[in-house]
Amino acid sequence: MDAETKLSEIRQLAITVSDVSSALPFYRDVLGLPFLFSPGPNLAFLAAGSVRIMLTTPQGAGTVGKNSIIYFKATDIAATYAAIVQRGAKEYRAPQLTAKMPDHELWTAFVSDPDGNLIGLMEEKR
Repeated sequence: MDAETKLSEIRQLAITVSDVSSALPFYRDVLGLPFLFSPGPNLAFLAAGSVRIMLTTPQGAGTVGKNSIIYFKATDIAATYAAIVQRGAKEYRAPQLTAKMPDHELWTAFVSDPDGNLIGLMEEKR
C-alpha cells in the first residue's frame, strides 16, 4: 500500500442521536467540546482537537444509542470522569485498569450521552 492511499488519522465521527438540538448541549456544555456549525436542524458539528464530531439523526438503518462510541484521551482520568459526571453525564463505568502494557497502564472509564451512546475516556499512565 503506498502512502497516498493509506488511511491515517480520524477526521470525523458521526454520532446518531434522537434529536440534535437536545444532544448538542450535552456535547457542547457537559463534555466541553467547541461548537463549529450547524447546517440544518438534523446536523451539528463540534471539535475534539483535530477530529470533528457530527451529531446526526438516524440515517438508513442507524439506531440511536447502539452504534457509537467516542474515546477521548484524558491526562487525569479520575478527575475528568468526576467533572463530566458532575456536569450531567450519566455514569456507565468508573475509571479502572484495563490493561498492563510493557511501558504503561491503560485506564478506561465510560459515561453515556442522553441517548445512551458511550463516551470513553482513556489514560495511559506511565
